[in-house]
Amino acid sequence: MHAPSHAALIIEDDKKQANIFRESLSLANFEVEVITNGSTAMQHLQTASPDLVLLDLHLPFISGEKLLRQIRNTARLEKTKVILTTADPQMANMLQDECDLVMIKPISFLQLQELAPRLFEK
Repeated sequence: MHAPSHAALIIEDDKKQANIFRESLSLANFEVEVITNGSTAMQHLQTASPDLVLLDLHLPFISGEKLLRQIRNTARLEKTKVILTTADPQMANMLQDECDLVMIKPISFLQLQELAPRLFEK
């Protein structure tokens, strides 16, 4: 087993979905942390520097869109890759230029496991 190559933060309020994402990214060699609401994620991102953020749009307390703007406006997070995960194709369309990848739910375990590491290939 290799040491984790990247730190991933999953921001997803659906616990079942978050667990699928966690397992998938763990198998893709990410060190994974899960946060289930927007306000906790906002606080966490003030000090954390994850390599990858899996970001749901519709979250309790603070929206994924607001979190995306925080990430993109924080110099310390400029290299952070963001995968937007949503069941809302219209919002995804509006925000796709600010993300590294948009995935429309339902997202398959294997699809995420294969695509996430590719964001870090040179």
